[in-house]
Amino acid sequence: MRVPFVKMEGAGNDYVFVDAIAQPFPLGRAGELARRWSDRHFGIGGDGLIALTRGVDGGIAMQMWNADGSRGAMCGNGLRCLARLAYGLGHVRDRSFVVATDAGPRRVEIGDDAVRTEMGAVLVADLPETAELGGVPVQFWRGDAGNPHAVIFCDDPEIAPVDRIGMAAQIHPTFPGGVNVEFVAVAGTAGLRQRTFERGSGETLACGTGAAVAALAACRQGRLPGPRVAVALRGGVLLVELDRTPLVIEGPARTVFRGEIELPDA
Repeated sequence: MRVPFVKMEGAGNDYVFVDAIAQPFPLGRAGELARRWSDRHFGIGGDGLIALTRGVDGGIAMQMWNADGSRGAMCGNGLRCLARLAYGLGHVRDRSFVVATDAGPRRVEIGDDAVRTEMGAVLVADLPETAELGGVPVQFWRGDAGNPHAVIFCDDPEIAPVDRIGMAAQIHPTFPGGVNVEFVAVAGTAGLRQRTFERGSGETLACGTGAAVAALAACRQGRLPGPRVAVALRGGVLLVELDRTPLVIEGPARTVFRGEIELPDA
């Protein structure tokens, strides 16, 4: 059995997409296939696998798996890509529609150059916490955007020990089940620079939920005035609009290539 797929990226956060509406797809094997296909040397390459499916109400739904095969609840960049894919394939007719995710329903809006996504309830703690990560005490702000986050403000994300601290956070008892770790610096009066270590995938070129949490944390602490924050990631820029309820992120969603891959034996 050969499976058609679409490789897409949102600000460099790339996923393998399968249309499980138009074709049979073994969702029960998705974790295994995510590990195989995300491999950048022996697979297609990506930060994970996302299946375009139907929700219980007959609408569009997103199911996602990280590169290590673990199930993910929410991904802002993946959601924008899935929205553009669903519209391009004709599964929806309107440019604005709701996608069911494991973190709840999210409204999306397809533009010519970018896709806007409502992020649902985004939460940030009022006070910081400290944990020993990678052998050093690290101050962070806990957040949630349908998945857990720890925001670390630093002088320069480019020289931050992203892998060491990010990997240590995944096995620390204060983060049961792992956590996405953001390394963030203020850039001007309306911007942030950010790198992210994502649970289940390692460092990625962008993280939409992480950008939303980081922007909210920065504005809550008075580091930025808001309400619009441009978050510069290694793969591109995401715009976070904090004056919307729920808040919105806007950014690119691009098809890289299409192909077919042989479904391995179970």
